[in-house]
Amino acid sequence: MKHYDFADRFRALYDKAVKLYASGRTGAGTYFTADEAAFLAANGLTAQNLYDYAEDHHDYGEPGYDRALAIELIRRDYFLNVQNGQPSATVLDEAGMPAKTDAVQGIEWLPRIIPKAKAKLRGELPPSLMYSCGGDRRFFKQHDIHPAEFLTLVWRNLDDDSATIAWVGRRSKKN
Repeated sequence: MKHYDFADRFRALYDKAVKLYASGRTGAGTYFTADEAAFLAANGLTAQNLYDYAEDHHDYGEPGYDRALAIELIRRDYFLNVQNGQPSATVLDEAGMPAKTDAVQGIEWLPRIIPKAKAKLRGELPPSLMYSCGGDRRFFKQHDIHPAEFLTLVWRNLDDDSATIAWVGRRSKKN
């Protein structure tokens, strides 16, 4: 596996996905060759990740390549160095997720995005969920948090949600 050129290869696949989505092609499984899919898998990523970015890029102009790369570099780091390059066999049960309107310390969406971020780190998001979706982006903008910054925050506090909640509370008060 090549590491130095990861961002370049990711950019090529990101651009390819955006172009295919803009042309009307749907379905993550139709976007990449076997070699491209193998590259993604070897780095802890999926075709669905890029499909979701392409869809939101086309429909909303966000999150954009720079945020996608920042997010996926963290996921890749976790995959290679914590999971030792082995994908998780677990998939987050969306039915067990907190509601979009749930709040903690008066901060709506926070109870939902913490387990979502943990699932993103571990590569356990179901195809129906995207990290940094429209709802996530509203949360990030409201609290002035970069999506990659939040992902690293959750990683640092993986077993201590209260520390994550306290940090977001402090950041939120500054806005």
